[in-house]
Amino acid sequence: MDLHTWHKESEKKWDDFASKWVENSQEMWETGSRKNIIPFFSQYVPTGNKVADIGCGDGVGSLKLAEAGYEVTGIDLSNVMIEFAMEKTVHQPKLSFIQGDFYSLPFKDEEMDAALVINSLEYTGEPLTVVKEIHRIIKPGGYACFGILGPTAEPRKKFSFQRLLGDKVIMNTMQPWEFEKIAVESGWKAVADTGVAKRGVDFTKLGHFSKDLKQAVSFMWLFLLQKEGNQ
Repeated sequence: MDLHTWHKESEKKWDDFASKWVENSQEMWETGSRKNIIPFFSQYVPTGNKVADIGCGDGVGSLKLAEAGYEVTGIDLSNVMIEFAMEKTVHQPKLSFIQGDFYSLPFKDEEMDAALVINSLEYTGEPLTVVKEIHRIIKPGGYACFGILGPTAEPRKKFSFQRLLGDKVIMNTMQPWEFEKIAVESGWKAVADTGVAKRGVDFTKLGHFSKDLKQAVSFMWLFLLQKEGNQ
């Protein structure tokens, strides 16, 4: 599938799926798989920083960032998602949203202090290009937090498996270790990482497991990366 077709198919998929996504997004960020992302992010990224939430969906995560003290611009491919997100800006003057292309982000070189990229890189046709584009917009010394689905996470089964039957899919099968490798080779410095366990998995009982093995039983793996240089 060429990049233009991938882009259009991805936009249509998320436009169609938006209303269903909205039903669960609040729970994901407050008590579900995304509840620890902002606390992890805020350990490294100073409040007041300008943050791009890339693949913001309906804006719940962006709103959480704004409430935590960041100046946030959410960007998503889906216009329907952005329409849902815009409803959250009413009482948040430091929160805005833009429909945009991840391959050509609407920011100047080194304009942003940080980026949050949760489970969106997997839905791009050229992840390496997007990782480099995010690197472009971040100031030297700035950060990016990526969330990459674990090897057996349910969305992989739902959106990726059909490729083996010859169907065209709009989900990349990139593994967490593969992402880390392309990120480092693209100029990012790995600072920290942590896992989001699948239901029924207790990471505290897996202390002797290597990171690769822990990733195998994760729903998602979070990477905190830094663009080298001084601000």
